[in-house]
Amino acid sequence: MSKGPVVITGAGSGIGQALALAYAETDRPLLLLGRNLQSLEATAILACSRGAIVRVLMADVGDASTLDAAALNFSDEFGEITVLIANAGISHGTLARERDDRPVFAEIITTNLLGMDNTCTAFLPYMAQGGRIAGIASVAGFRGLPGAAAYCASKAGVIAYLESLRLELKVQGIRVCCIAPGYIATPMTAANHYPMPWLMAPERAARRMRKAIDRGQAWLVVPWQMGIVGMILRHLPIALYDRLFARVAGKARKTGSAQGV
Repeated sequence: MSKGPVVITGAGSGIGQALALAYAETDRPLLLLGRNLQSLEATAILACSRGAIVRVLMADVGDASTLDAAALNFSDEFGEITVLIANAGISHGTLARERDDRPVFAEIITTNLLGMDNTCTAFLPYMAQGGRIAGIASVAGFRGLPGAAAYCASKAGVIAYLESLRLELKVQGIRVCCIAPGYIATPMTAANHYPMPWLMAPERAARRMRKAIDRGQAWLVVPWQMGIVGMILRHLPIALYDRLFARVAGKARKTGSAQGV
């Protein structure tokens, strides 16, 4: 891929920050979006030290009009966008029997799924021919897990959404990559209070992700071991799956607002 403009949401920390640094190259324009301006500016300083031309914008992906304006302004300044990475996401446990979890459930779906569509529809009109779009899903989208209905549903929706987008945009030469991370060492996974096999450093994960995005790969699971586990889980009979996972500890709950970038 040429050193054309790159847009990354949720770029203040974790996978988003690691991807920003993976794409930070001399004279390459980067637009970094997120909800925490201080974190975005910290990422920008690191990216600038590698020669990138960085713009930051504090924005919530649930706000489509802000994203529309950002897409117009960034493309006016730097031209057609070559890479768009819809990474913004939040995670928290929710329980159906707890009515207080309704706002958190809605926030997770709005950010993880509707926010991805807001991002793609905002920037698509300014994408270059042969451009790349990547969306960050999760292995949690393969099947439902107890205490994580909102998160699993949002990521299952992301997987289906990106597959539809891939088919829709193929005729335009735009490649769409769905990335399903397993456990990556980020602030989001730091809140988990259960074993996380094959925990991977975000920098290592980002390098693999960039390779997949640049070559137009349609699907990537990192680390690779989680891809095998995910394939097995997706094909387990319901009775066996229920027996294995009915008692699995869910994500920690937090009424009010969920954690994310």
